Amino acid sequence: MKKIRAAIVGYGNIGRFVLEALQVAPDFEIAGVVRRRVTEVPMELTPYRVVTSLDELEAVDVAILCTPTREVEHYAMKALEKGIRTVDSFDIHTQIGDLRKTLDAQAKAHNSVAIISAGWDPGTDSVVRTLMEACAPKGITYTNFGPGMSMGHTVAVKAIAGVKAALSMTIPLGTGIHRRMVYIELEEGYKFDEVARAIKSDDYFAHDETHVMQVESVDALKDMGHGVNMVRKGVSGKTQNQRFEFDMTINNPALTAQILVGTARAAMLQRPGCYTLIEIPIIDLLYGDRDELVRRLV
Repeated sequence: MKKIRAAIVGYGNIGRFVLEALQVAPDFEIAGVVRRRVTEVPMELTPYRVVTSLDELEAVDVAILCTPTREVEHYAMKALEKGIRTVDSFDIHTQIGDLRKTLDAQAKAHNSVAIISAGWDPGTDSVVRTLMEACAPKGITYTNFGPGMSMGHTVAVKAIAGVKAALSMTIPLGTGIHRRMVYIELEEGYKFDEVARAIKSDDYFAHDETHVMQVESVDALKDMGHGVNMVRKGVSGKTQNQRFEFDMTINNPALTAQILVGTARAAMLQRPGCYTLIEIPIIDLLYGDRDELVRRLV
């Protein structure tokens, strides 16, 4: 069996768990890791090539983008131009449609594949929401996150001038409404009020109730646990009062990484273009004989 050669692009929280997921996936091999610093290589990366650019790696089938969301388009465009498939966990919901159009044109122009927003939300939760709506086409679905650490929101805070370290916690208030609790360590020379205003005006936070607090140690507060509860109440045909619920408690980056690796597997089976997770067959995420998977899961 020819193994899928995957490159990890970015080696933060998600990248570390992607490494672990690839190490135990029987149909993958690690082509290398792309990161900003190659002089200080963590012990777990010593068996692999660690480089600063995809250009330095050979025969890459798929690049798993573990970069901050706002850098995904840049890295995806460069990889697709080389004919390398890409998967990512882009999580700004309002911008997914535009990114899909941009990467679709690039992927088709270079005979490649991109699968975007393939984390757990957006991602597998999107699949569950879609299935719920298929079961009850008329109705309302509420997605309640947390309580837990949001990686996308935390990274967004870290990018704001004056923030030395950050943690963004998502607190569910019910019916899909959330409170953002943001804890920061401040760089010297910056005023807390100005930094807090910048955080609250960022698109990640502007639409939710957001509280910013200065603390001595962000690390003392960190817990990567998260979760989601989704409920849909609706109508099947003409029958009212159908109710569906999905609930999970997770380690945030570990689950994101596992989904990305499964999506990288699926990327090998798609025609050129850009897709979201709800557009590809779910069975394509799984390793194994297709007939056996159907016998076991259907």
